[in-house]
Amino acid sequence: MELTLPPGNFAAYIFDCDGTLADTMPLHYRAWRETLTPLGCPFPEELFYSLGGMPTDKIVVLLNGRHGLSLPPMETALQKEHRYVELLPGVQPIAPVVAIARAGRERGLPMAVGSGGFKRVVSKTLATLGLTDWFGAVVTADEVAHGKPAPDTYLEAARRLGVPPAECLVFEDTQLGLDAATAAGMASVFVPGGHAGALARPTDSGTAPAA
Repeated sequence: MELTLPPGNFAAYIFDCDGTLADTMPLHYRAWRETLTPLGCPFPEELFYSLGGMPTDKIVVLLNGRHGLSLPPMETALQKEHRYVELLPGVQPIAPVVAIARAGRERGLPMAVGSGGFKRVVSKTLATLGLTDWFGAVVTADEVAHGKPAPDTYLEAARRLGVPPAECLVFEDTQLGLDAATAAGMASVFVPGGHAGALARPTDSGTAPAA
């Protein structure tokens, strides 16, 4: 995987976690299937990947609407995250992105994580990969009013770092996340995961084609 950074001297990097720093998406899908199948709720893999970056409880709300179910959103989301944590020891880093983060750390560049996951789960993922102390801020969906594709997550990360949004560069693997970065006025780099059809080249305007 080769990542092309847009031109500019960025004052901070902000990374999504799942599918960007950590190769967690297969583990998340397995956790979803093992949680939802006994509840009679189908969740096709294609749909799962199209919702990348959406807060977990919001996914349950969407699935309820699609299938005429009434699963309790937060309770079901917590069940799924509990199963994911059990699978977490098998997680691997996404090496090219971690290499960029390592280089930024060595330069003393302010860096943050902006995730659509729960704080407890994201913290465990970073700890499993040994990345906990690399970031000056970790912002998760349970800490903002509106999750991705709203800009709240990335704007809060920039605020905590003390860096203007226009000077931040976001690394993301989903269209929802790229939309959130654009809405926050930030440039972005698309990180193609195993679910992405093709490498989408980032632009200096902070947008990338949909996968």
